[in-house]
Amino acid sequence: MWIEGSVIERHDWSDKLFSLKIKADTGQFIAGQFTKLSQVIDGKRIGRAYSLVNPPGTDYVEILIVAVDDGLLSPNLQALNEGDVIDVAAKATGFMTLDELPKDEHKGKHLWFLATGTAVGPFISIMATDEPWQSYQKVVLVYGVREAADLAYLALLREFEATYPEQFKLVLSVTREEVAGALRCRIPDGLNNGDIEAAAGVTLSAKDSQVMICGNPGMITGAQQALKDKGLVKNLRRAPGQITVEKYW
Repeated sequence: MWIEGSVIERHDWSDKLFSLKIKADTGQFIAGQFTKLSQVIDGKRIGRAYSLVNPPGTDYVEILIVAVDDGLLSPNLQALNEGDVIDVAAKATGFMTLDELPKDEHKGKHLWFLATGTAVGPFISIMATDEPWQSYQKVVLVYGVREAADLAYLALLREFEATYPEQFKLVLSVTREEVAGALRCRIPDGLNNGDIEAAAGVTLSAKDSQVMICGNPGMITGAQQALKDKGLVKNLRRAPGQITVEKYW
């Protein structure tokens, strides 16, 4: 089911990376979930899933999007401006939420987010709620991009640092250029060689860590293997573990 939304704000981070705020009555959702945007193009409805950047309780949906040159929908979305309409799924869904993580003795002390590109969105939504800060001693976001211009919401992430200086650690990695204060490695490589743990000042372990991963397939596969090499296992409802994954494609 689709409802009509109206663009109330857009922000261009780079020539292909942009955010849309859309006024739409989509109801309640859980931080970390995704929605779908859709248009009817040449008589055919085209819909794509996008994670929600905004936290629950807001009266709009916010989406971080990269325009793909040969994409069926994203170039049209990039052409939207304030006041334009776009169809939005009536209900958000998805399992990249803190509700899916183990509780009690399996919970651990440290919450890690591993993200590449636009996949930082659901983690921003989660960090904009009280739950991670009340539930974990340390929260680490590892955010990997190709170029510095791709670091969306960096000012907001710096606000999290200022608000939770002893609890939150932001680890940036920019692979195609040198950026002061950032690593220059793929996330799996940084996990394997210890650079990410050193930058975070937090050790990954099966006893203390919960790791949520969202991003491109290569990063997800490589990161999962690096974590498994450290003794962490996939989190399943029937068998609590430490690795929770959502694939974008």
